Amino acid sequence: MSDQEPKRQEWGARTTPRLQGNEHWWPDQLNLNILHQKHPDSSPFGPDFSYADAFAEIDVDQLSADVDALMTDSQDWWPADWGHYGPFFIRMSWHAAGTYRAVDGRGGGGTGAQRFAPLNSWPDNGNLDKARRLLWPIKQKYGEKISWADLMVFAGNRALETMGFRTFGFGFGRADIWAPEDDIYWGPETEWLATKDERYTGSFEDGNRVLDNPLAAVQMGLIYVNPEGPNGVPDALKSAQDVRETFARMGMNDRETVALTVGGHTFGKMHGRGKEEMVGEAPEAAKIHQQGFGWANKNETGLGEYTVTSGLEGAWTPTPTKWDNSYLETIFAHQWEVKKSPAGANQWEPVEVKEGYWVPDAHVEGRKNPPVMTTADMAMITDPDYLEISKEFHANPDVLADEFARAWYKLLHRDMGPRDRYLGSQVPDEVLIWQDPVPEHEGPLLNDEQIASLKQHIADSGLTAKELVTTAWASACTYRQTDHRGGANGARIRLAPQVSWDINKQSGVTDVIDRLEQLKDASDANISLADMIVLGGSVGVEMAAKVAGHSIEVPFTPGRTDASQDMTEVDTHAYLEPRHDAFRNYLQKQASSIPAEHLMVDRAFLLNLSVPQMTALLGGMRAIGANAGDNQDGILTDREGQLSNDFFVNLVDMGTVWEPIDDNEERFEGRIRASGEAKWTATRVDLIYGSNSQLRAIAEEFAATGGEQKMLDHFVKGWVKVMENDRFDLHR
Repeated sequence: MSDQEPKRQEWGARTTPRLQGNEHWWPDQLNLNILHQKHPDSSPFGPDFSYADAFAEIDVDQLSADVDALMTDSQDWWPADWGHYGPFFIRMSWHAAGTYRAVDGRGGGGTGAQRFAPLNSWPDNGNLDKARRLLWPIKQKYGEKISWADLMVFAGNRALETMGFRTFGFGFGRADIWAPEDDIYWGPETEWLATKDERYTGSFEDGNRVLDNPLAAVQMGLIYVNPEGPNGVPDALKSAQDVRETFARMGMNDRETVALTVGGHTFGKMHGRGKEEMVGEAPEAAKIHQQGFGWANKNETGLGEYTVTSGLEGAWTPTPTKWDNSYLETIFAHQWEVKKSPAGANQWEPVEVKEGYWVPDAHVEGRKNPPVMTTADMAMITDPDYLEISKEFHANPDVLADEFARAWYKLLHRDMGPRDRYLGSQVPDEVLIWQDPVPEHEGPLLNDEQIASLKQHIADSGLTAKELVTTAWASACTYRQTDHRGGANGARIRLAPQVSWDINKQSGVTDVIDRLEQLKDASDANISLADMIVLGGSVGVEMAAKVAGHSIEVPFTPGRTDASQDMTEVDTHAYLEPRHDAFRNYLQKQASSIPAEHLMVDRAFLLNLSVPQMTALLGGMRAIGANAGDNQDGILTDREGQLSNDFFVNLVDMGTVWEPIDDNEERFEGRIRASGEAKWTATRVDLIYGSNSQLRAIAEEFAATGGEQKMLDHFVKGWVKVMENDRFDLHR
């Protein structure tokens, strides 16, 4: 027996969260980390870096030429199918942009997130690590002047051009992130490609199979649908249901869906010439010496003809590196049957391949292969609505080309927000409704004297601080930093669908807007209603601070314009409706099963707020009394209407004892500890500022001597940020 004791592992320095992170011990803890994600020091470029300025130094024509040259520069370490990387780059771009979902604006290619987990290791993104490595020499050449986000999406656009397709155009302007996006919920499963339908309610059998919001893919690790069919079952009609639902979640209608499927599958092939068990770990789990090079394949050389990615094997058309109408010609020319790929996946092949439709092998000269379709492809000619559109496109190739060009452009740019955010010389002139357009500002901007005069007229109008604050907030708080939609610019609060939203009705914003419009019309100043609403909010904040004994000035920058109803895509704007807004203590019944305090943090994230700004805004708006409707929950002050720190002072007061007053523990009553007398009512989003240790630390600072000024400073900074989130002209 050895005298030496066995060494114990030194776990103290291990960074794996599940071993020592707080979430290991308190898995339901409120995650405030999502409000810290974009710390300026996380970027290698520093806090003052402007991607727009850096990009302006690029010669886009030379960049295009460099990317075009790469298309046919086949590398031994990952040889190009048919000597052309175009289809490979289309897939990379599509899978970057295609994660976008209209429900919450998350996903998409706008941040370069495909470089990080989980996206870099999703089963559906198999071998795309190679596509990014192929692009590295170009990224290396241009450095900070071109983001990975732009380059990955641009490569797919150029790929189409090099194979004979004329695209609609391209807009640069996607700035990179430097860590995974912790705010995105990708699904409830704990395994890839789980077949238990955990993300669905209902079923095909009862005719009520519905994908849970905000998800936009049928299984964990897929971009849209399982190509073999729902849960791997090759049923084309059921696959059509999945296709329609998932593409709709991305904001695509039936015509756009068919155009994207037909156009995208005109190029390239699927890879499954080998068994799945021959393929190694994804990049995020690869051995350190593999340097992030995932899915090592032990099937022969593992490259070229032996590549295994999806498990399906084959090309859709006989001309896989050329834009033509061969996809529809192929699918309509044949009778199809289900067969197994070499990897054992379900795919569709012709019962008999007709002359002219054999596909030349991507790597073996002289070999011919049958064309192949996925179950999702078969949905294009099985579903009655898809079939009619496919027939139209088959008979009218020019219509298909136009529809595909527009749908592809939308796919690549849907998460970028308004067209004003686009950079570069390839941006098309045509403005599209899904870009949330607003008119150009005409005439001189307001000067300081005019602003002061308008502010005085608003202050003298009889409108209260609460009315002005809640109306400006209602107009601006629709903004989502995830896809840069919403916000005060355009004054869409007066248009459908916003004008009929429940929270706007409860807040009485219509009457306030009417009065502000009267004041605007009575003035000779060149001001939009959008600016008037925001200026009114500034006046309301200043009024509330003044009666509390503080003299503050809320910065205001004019320049907003008013959108019209025909500039507003009503269906997708419905996704911007605040079904929960902690800042106005509003929560629709059955709005979500997620606790209200978590919804609050999510809303703060969408508004790009810091934790102190979120805290100050909520407490300040409670003091002003800016709840929706007549709700008095959380108004922890005896001087409602004054911008004070009373909310925090009274919340952390140990003289108050709180108890729930409903079974769901959504509302609470505060009683004086000494007497038991009822004094306050509050909701979960109020009490979380005294319960959560991180939020309480800030609440205590705001409640302490001298803390009111700190609260006011953060309130004003947060307020201006919310009002100007969509002023891309100010912070490009």
